[in-house]
Amino acid sequence: MIETTAAPTGGPLSPRQQSVRALFDALAPGIDRWVSRHRAFHEADRAYLRFLVPEGASVLEVGCGAGDVLAFLAPSRGVGIDLSPRMVERARVRHPNLEFHVGNAEDPADLAAIEGTFDVILLSDTIGFLDDAEETLRLLRRFATPRTRVIASYHSRLWEPVLRLAERLGMKMPQAQQNWLSTADTMNLMELAGWEPIKREWRQLLPVRLLGLGTLVNRVLAPLPGVRRLCLRNYVVARPEPEAELVPPPSCTVLVPCRNERGNIENAILRLPRFAPDLEVIYVEGHSRDGTYEECLRVRDAHPDWDIKVMRQPGKGKGDAVRAGFAAARGEVLMILDADLTVPPESLPKFYRAIASGQGEFVNGTRLVYPMAGQAMRFLNLIANRSFASIFSFLLNQRFTDTLCGTKVLWKRDYEQIVANRHYFGDFDPFGDFDLIFGAAKLNLKFVEVPIRYADRSYGETQISRFRHGALLARMVLFAWRKLKAF
Repeated sequence: MIETTAAPTGGPLSPRQQSVRALFDALAPGIDRWVSRHRAFHEADRAYLRFLVPEGASVLEVGCGAGDVLAFLAPSRGVGIDLSPRMVERARVRHPNLEFHVGNAEDPADLAAIEGTFDVILLSDTIGFLDDAEETLRLLRRFATPRTRVIASYHSRLWEPVLRLAERLGMKMPQAQQNWLSTADTMNLMELAGWEPIKREWRQLLPVRLLGLGTLVNRVLAPLPGVRRLCLRNYVVARPEPEAELVPPPSCTVLVPCRNERGNIENAILRLPRFAPDLEVIYVEGHSRDGTYEECLRVRDAHPDWDIKVMRQPGKGKGDAVRAGFAAARGEVLMILDADLTVPPESLPKFYRAIASGQGEFVNGTRLVYPMAGQAMRFLNLIANRSFASIFSFLLNQRFTDTLCGTKVLWKRDYEQIVANRHYFGDFDPFGDFDLIFGAAKLNLKFVEVPIRYADRSYGETQISRFRHGALLARMVLFAWRKLKAF
């Protein structure tokens, strides 16, 4: 049975809320006509929301309207709440597999009708209609776990005059009075309400097709630095602020990819602090010519007080070694320590603290903060690393100073999600670094960097070729542009 006139169960609506409900009740019968008139805008908006929302996530949409955006995201559990009974009536008819509530998201009594927690809480334009956005965002914390993401999409303040003119000319769907918010305002409201902004994005410089010109502009020009601030559509992604370190502390696997590193194998164990109560070490050997595999076996047997495993990677390259080792790892936290030991094993407790405390969900080392040893990095490599870091900070919408530091740390559960979503990027990365970085960015994980003092090699030679691997890095930039920006 379809409910058609259900009313909010909480307190009375404010005059502004009453006008919003009356407006959308009146718009409900013709909503499809307005969406069809601006199909290019709505399709691009939904495509980016689908990029932000992982496949199979549970989603709560606040201000769901007719439920079409929620249905487009194909959630494992989809719940919508809206002030307008007529909009909710249409949503229930169109999407009977989803759950819809008539209610005021600013009223705790109405929110109490919704059970459980969600992976994603979506406010698509809704933040502009709220009487008290800060308090509403605080109320929505009841539906959050530490892994929940809140996504707010809204139009740019720069576009207000254009949108008002279009509305007066009958070219845009009528709107009630909305809040005058920039993305900085939205981020500030989230922080006040206990949400930590992770990233923001700007999309749609030309929100019409114009025989394909709009699509070309939005893919090529709109994502560019500076230009993107002129776009119509803004998005902010945030997570609940971390509360406390986990008790008991999580188990950890330290993965040591090694090829022709025989002289460093035992030092990795001798110098490694026991920073976790349950610590596993996996050496993944890469078909060495100097007896590295045999040395790994010897070190394992010589240190029975450590949980050491030795395996030989099936293919070639560090990326293959990381995938093979992480697939075999049993730790809740996964950590990479390059066998050249230029990232000191003694620094790993800092990485562990950063992730166990909730400060970050993807922890990356950076070699470019502290002064490094004299021979640790050649000058051209240093310049290239700084340049690529700036480019990837722009591409990922989170600060990065050193994408190629080998030490990276993440939760195993997040790595499993990266694997499940790997089809979006494909098998593209021989390094192993960017498979993890891009996958973490796609999952909206919070990145943090831990500065380390980069050391000289004590054994062997670097396996990085400045020009061959530099060309591969340039390919990574183009690949990231296509997959993270120009779509």
